[in-house]
Amino acid sequence: GILPPKENPKDEIEEMVLRLQKEAEVKPYERMNLKELEEAEDDFDEADREAIEKYRQQRLQEWKCLQRRQKYGELREICGEQYVKEVTNAPEDVWVIIHLYRSSIPMCSLINKYLSLLARKFPEVKFLKAAVNSCIQNYQDSCLPTLLVYKTGEIKGRFIGVVQCGGMYLKVEELEWKLAEVGAIETDLEENPKKGIDLRDHFVPTPLPWAGDTFY
Repeated sequence: GILPPKENPKDEIEEMVLRLQKEAEVKPYERMNLKELEEAEDDFDEADREAIEKYRQQRLQEWKCLQRRQKYGELREICGEQYVKEVTNAPEDVWVIIHLYRSSIPMCSLINKYLSLLARKFPEVKFLKAAVNSCIQNYQDSCLPTLLVYKTGEIKGRFIGVVQCGGMYLKVEELEWKLAEVGAIETDLEENPKKGIDLRDHFVPTPLPWAGDTFY
């Protein structure tokens, strides 16, 4: 049988023409990856080779930028002996979020679950967790979970205990907002998902609860 004509052939033709015109404006090398550019370099004239070199450098910089931004992407476990290296001495342009936890505390398990999700969403941020016993002796359960936010080796934000961390009914969006308030992540949330709650408590200079305890 003969197929019926499409409803808007004129629109399809115009769309095709525009697409072909756009493709014609693109230089052949702009469709190539870095390896293909290297293999085909002799096929281009001098003007194209200069443009190719600029284009290659641009692609290389884009790739390096992407690699830097996707350096982490997971919640990693460390121990107390690694704390200084992984947290305090982290690169100056990297935000570090570390969760001191005890596996027997339900709220700690919830925070770890949410941090794993956020680590994938914000791969440029270093998300860490450490069993509190490996870092601090005699740390009180009432101070757990403890979330610390570092930048350039300094604490920029802290959430100590269930209440400051958001409570047992905490949602991942609320934790994301808290971390964005500190400056550690760039959220796409437009407003605080937990309206009416003052999040400024993490800016209060509360003494760290392990003062006087042994920190490895």
